Amino acid sequence: MSNPGGEPGSNRERSEIDELRHRVGALEGAPPPPAARHLLRSTGSVLLILFAALLSVLAVVAVWANSIVRDTDRYVATVGPLASDPDVQQAVTNRVTDVVLARINVDALVKELEDAVSGPGVPPRAAQLVGNLEKPIRNGLEQLISRTTERVVSSNAFETVWVDANRSVHSALDKALTGSSDSAVSLKDNQVAIDVGPLVAKVKQRLVDAGLGAAARIPDVHTDFVVFQSDDIGKVKTYLRVLQIMGGWLPFIALLVAAAGVYVAYNRRRALIGAGLAVFLAMLLLGIALTVFRDVYLDHLPPEVSQAAAGTVYDALVKFLRAGVRALGAVALITAVGAFLCGPSRFAVFVRTGCARSIAALRGVAVSAGLRLGPVGRFVHRFKRWIGAAILLVAAIVLFTWSYPTTMVVVWTTVIVLVGFALREFLDDDAATPSGSGAGAAG
Repeated sequence: MSNPGGEPGSNRERSEIDELRHRVGALEGAPPPPAARHLLRSTGSVLLILFAALLSVLAVVAVWANSIVRDTDRYVATVGPLASDPDVQQAVTNRVTDVVLARINVDALVKELEDAVSGPGVPPRAAQLVGNLEKPIRNGLEQLISRTTERVVSSNAFETVWVDANRSVHSALDKALTGSSDSAVSLKDNQVAIDVGPLVAKVKQRLVDAGLGAAARIPDVHTDFVVFQSDDIGKVKTYLRVLQIMGGWLPFIALLVAAAGVYVAYNRRRALIGAGLAVFLAMLLLGIALTVFRDVYLDHLPPEVSQAAAGTVYDALVKFLRAGVRALGAVALITAVGAFLCGPSRFAVFVRTGCARSIAALRGVAVSAGLRLGPVGRFVHRFKRWIGAAILLVAAIVLFTWSYPTTMVVVWTTVIVLVGFALREFLDDDAATPSGSGAGAAG
């Protein structure tokens, strides 16, 4: 005897059971595929998916390289914060201080003072005192220059000059990557360096204003602050140049190869899970490689280079690369989980059934309170699959058209997709469509 109360979800459960019985009968009656053909398709699918995972690594690096070269705002956002980093400020201070001290010649100043107090009419005791104060005088001058340089480097004016200079010379970065540049960004002696000569000029003026007249004799100098240094910079330059050219195409090629791997598979749902996990594993390995390369890079730097500043610069340069790795890894993992939850496993069925019953109960409460879905419910029920496909398509378009999606962008897109599917399930009033049949069943 049927449930006279028309229990919510009963029609849907019966239809799902009938559909499952139909599918099982069709599968049992279908002839098994040839083993050789099955093996060929599976092997081709695995190879394509692995190739797509490799391409995904290259695609992430290519997009990063392309953005660093062509996107001025992206480049400034990468190097701009370095102006306020204490380690970088200390490294720049030390570099500029050394240059100024080399040009002022503290030893010559002390010698002039000694000669002055050794002249006629000067008490011998004064000359002896100056001789004893030679080391304190030298230390005092060095500290004056160092403090003056530190104030210049740590000022807001330096941060403004740093950002504006990097923005204005960004167009030269392309030349720097190809090894030919005559601007503030250069590539020479296996180094990517920025000219901090303007800072020397500012320190010179500050010293003159402080009463150190000898600083006025400092000539205009150009000195470099090394942003990146490696013996393999030539190879890195070539690889980045190639990836920069291919940056706009590799993501689409990787996606097409992955789609082909899923399409040729005998079990496409499992292939989709495998593709998602393969790309996620590739991103995990790339993230580990970036961390390992950081330690290797720092270990091969010359002793005079500040390890702290070099590590900070490295972290800044790969910041957005890491963000891209995490974002793509999140997309791949979410895709694999979604494909798994669509499968026939007990856990997947339990999750789907629990969500469907919860939403059906919520819809039943709303209907009891007076909600009438009417044509909307019938429309959603009729085009339910198309609506689901449209939700997924919109999410994919959002992620592909977003300039630089982060992990949070991926997470929020996933949340919105889940909300969209929940809303679709809530509006799917399948019980209201065959209203007459429900009454007949009750009788």
